[in-house]
Amino acid sequence: MPQPTPFLRLILALSLLAGFLTPAPAQPVQDPPPDASTPCCGPITPAARQLLQVLDGADVEHLWLTHQHVDWLSGREDSSVSPSAPGHSTHCSAFAAAIGERVGVYLLRPPEHGQVLLANAQTAWLGSEAARAQGWQGVEGPLAAQSLANQGQLVVVSFASPNPRRPGHIAIVRPSLKSTEALAADGPEITQAGASNHSDWTARRGFAHHAGAWPDGVRYFAHALP
Repeated sequence: MPQPTPFLRLILALSLLAGFLTPAPAQPVQDPPPDASTPCCGPITPAARQLLQVLDGADVEHLWLTHQHVDWLSGREDSSVSPSAPGHSTHCSAFAAAIGERVGVYLLRPPEHGQVLLANAQTAWLGSEAARAQGWQGVEGPLAAQSLANQGQLVVVSFASPNPRRPGHIAIVRPSLKSTEALAADGPEITQAGASNHSDWTARRGFAHHAGAWPDGVRYFAHALP
């Protein structure tokens, strides 16, 4: 069999080299997936930082304590009320109303409604025309609720018990740089009085003791601060 000439060998070598050097087809550029660890709901504005000062200054972990009769506005024990009188179990609604008063926003409170089953009444009131006339608006979901709190609005998350003789629950949504992942798992950050009082907690844990509340039974409402 005749051997290829030097010229033919050169042509064959160049052909093989061209095959190795053929560029691969370009791949489409894709955006990186969103980082679940980044803050979910925008920065904390100066107005929101002022709200945080009010929430932390309320000292809820030492006031509005369960199993005491308390002055709704200060959270201090009211010894003038008989221990056997109703209204000494928990004080989530009194605390929420007190925070509203401190930032200049009306939320249903004494004397318009007593402290007994007040959270149920507040939830019903917040969805009424009377509340809208006062500047309250319903909010769709935890993302919007946390975002508005971070912008410096007063935001509450509330639940009315389906049993009108049992208490509901209400808490203040706390400005927070929590992540998208944390928001999906635990809901907005909150400050609450209740069966246990917490300056910084999660909505999921705050409403855990109320059957049917978390996550689909709660409602969110917001009010711009003066």
